Amino acid sequence: MEPTRLSRELRTGRSPDLRRRRWVIGLSLFGAAVGGIVGAYQTGITRRLPDPPVGPFDSERVDASDYAYKRMETPDGLQMTVTLAATAALAGAGGEDRARTKPHLPVLTTVKALYDVGTAMKLAQEEWNENRALCAYCQAATVSTVAAAALSLPETVRALNTIRDYGLRGAPPVERLLPA
Repeated sequence: MEPTRLSRELRTGRSPDLRRRRWVIGLSLFGAAVGGIVGAYQTGITRRLPDPPVGPFDSERVDASDYAYKRMETPDGLQMTVTLAATAALAGAGGEDRARTKPHLPVLTTVKALYDVGTAMKLAQEEWNENRALCAYCQAATVSTVAAAALSLPETVRALNTIRDYGLRGAPPVERLLPA
C-alpha cells in the first residue's frame, strides 16, 4: 500500500477493527510509558515511585530488588518499554482492511499481545513471590496488556477466516500476503 493511502486510512478510517486497533496502540503505548517511568527510577533518573495508599504496593522496593535487574543485566522497566512499543507497532502496521489484505498482521498482533499478557502475569507472580509486594505501575501495565489482547481478538478472527477461505479457494497472490 502506498504511504499516502496508508496515512489517510490510519488517520481517518472509521472501521470497528481500526477503532479497536487504535485502542490496542494506545494501551500498548500506555504500558510502554509506564515501563519508562519504572525504568527512569531503576536507572536513577527519578528518585521516587509514589504508590497508591491502599493495596499490596511497594513499587520502589520491588523495582530496586534483584528481581527487577536479573534479566539481560537491564532494568525490567526498560525491557517493558521496548516490548510494549513493539506491540503498538504491530497494531499500527497495515491498512484499514488488513484482516483481509494482510491477515498475518492481525494474527501477529494478537500473538504478541497474548505473549505480553503471559509475560506480565508471570512477572507479577515472580514479583510477589520474591518481594511479597507488587509494583503498582507494573500492575497498571498488566491491566492494559489484558485489555489490548482482548481488543485485538475480533480482527484476528476475521484474519483467520480470510486465511481459511484462501485455503478453500486457493492461495491469494503472494504479494498480498507478504509485507510490503
